[in-house]
Amino acid sequence: MPHHLARWTGLTGSLLLAVSAYLGGAFPTGDLRPTPLSIWQGPNGPLIIAAWLLGTALMAWAWWSMRDRVPSARWALVTAGLWLLPLLVIPPMASRDVYAYACQGASFANGISPYEQGVSALPCPWLDSISYIWRDTPAPYGPLFVVLAGAVVKATGSLTAAVVAFRLLAVAGVALIAACLPVLARRCGVPVGRALWLALASPLIGVHLVAGAHNDALMVGLLVAGLAVVAARPGRPGLLLAGGVLLGLAVSIKITGLVVIPFAALAAMAGPYRIRTLLRDGAPVVVGAVATIVGVTYVGGLDFGWIGGLESGGDVIAWTSPSTAVGQTIGYVAVIFGVHLDALPVARAVGLVTLAVLLVWFWWRARTREPLFYAGLALAATVALSPIVHPWYWIWPLTVLAATARRGTWFAGIALVGSFLVLPDGTGLARYTKVPGAPLMTLLLIWAVVRWVRAARADRTPTPAAAGAD
Repeated sequence: MPHHLARWTGLTGSLLLAVSAYLGGAFPTGDLRPTPLSIWQGPNGPLIIAAWLLGTALMAWAWWSMRDRVPSARWALVTAGLWLLPLLVIPPMASRDVYAYACQGASFANGISPYEQGVSALPCPWLDSISYIWRDTPAPYGPLFVVLAGAVVKATGSLTAAVVAFRLLAVAGVALIAACLPVLARRCGVPVGRALWLALASPLIGVHLVAGAHNDALMVGLLVAGLAVVAARPGRPGLLLAGGVLLGLAVSIKITGLVVIPFAALAAMAGPYRIRTLLRDGAPVVVGAVATIVGVTYVGGLDFGWIGGLESGGDVIAWTSPSTAVGQTIGYVAVIFGVHLDALPVARAVGLVTLAVLLVWFWWRARTREPLFYAGLALAATVALSPIVHPWYWIWPLTVLAATARRGTWFAGIALVGSFLVLPDGTGLARYTKVPGAPLMTLLLIWAVVRWVRAARADRTPTPAAAGAD
């Protein structure tokens, strides 16, 4: 597809997505327990789904077709910005999380810790806009975001104004990504235009970060900014400390950013890996990050209850998490033989243990390779092996890998599929496609593991020339 045609094809898709949001977005007074069938049978149902499907398809097609043919960094930025414009002025789309942000902010503004009680304890004036499953659960977000949410509610005083403010915070996060990603791309030898295109023009960005106003935008923006500072000035203690502070702020939004800090410490080294060099250059990054996390927590008058709040995410069961899909599939197969088996807890536990092993192995390999690339792989593994995976979670590794992976776009392919998994009002299709979703995900996981093992063996097998030299 010619680049000028791709630009207008994606814009057409964005406009259609905006239409679907105006007709059937995640309004605060909408149905809190919708199904794809109820949406289809509701007012403008066929038009909503048709506009969403066609709009997503056009945007995704234009993005994917240009992944290796971006004319310039400027063209990528202008085109991505053009695609985001229609999604700036629409109702919340594809998620009701922004209403939960507002209620958690209202709790904090009224002296109630959202880590100790659910938002129903206030009661929040906008409680009816939040999905039932999240009303009595503690907030899973970091202290910085809770403080920001409280400030937003105090400054606005209305739900509509609060939604606008949260969307502006998300846009600020996207802008931070656009400003800092080129630094990572240049260090890793990745074309800047390609990195910006993959990271900013995905349908996931427009729908979930901008229209959905997810706090992931601010977390990823701070994460990229911290990595950029570290990558630009390795061996400079003052700047490395600043990079660590930015990474600590990212973790204070969402704890996921924590997995990147050990790789940032490696990236901070000026020269080859040595323990002495790692301690000298990596320490400022780690100290800056840890001090920021602890400082923000206590300055905000909070505690570390936000870490315990992550457990509530396990209440959601969807095959988009590979470990969850394996547990579901084992249960389905057991039923065929007349056995009722709940394999979900074990499968999820195995996934988390595997994640811990992979993170250590990635860090060990990153000592003598590009640690920023392995930071992206660590984020990808964190998403893939978590008990719950929402489609927008893939934005975390997508952004970092877009600027650090010299070959392959498998991470963009995953994001492409994820773009089609949530309807405009926030209804997740994974909930209604457990079969065949879980078995297919399990087969895909088996295929990926087999292919990875074969590739690892091929790397260890000496070439004929090398064997002859021995």
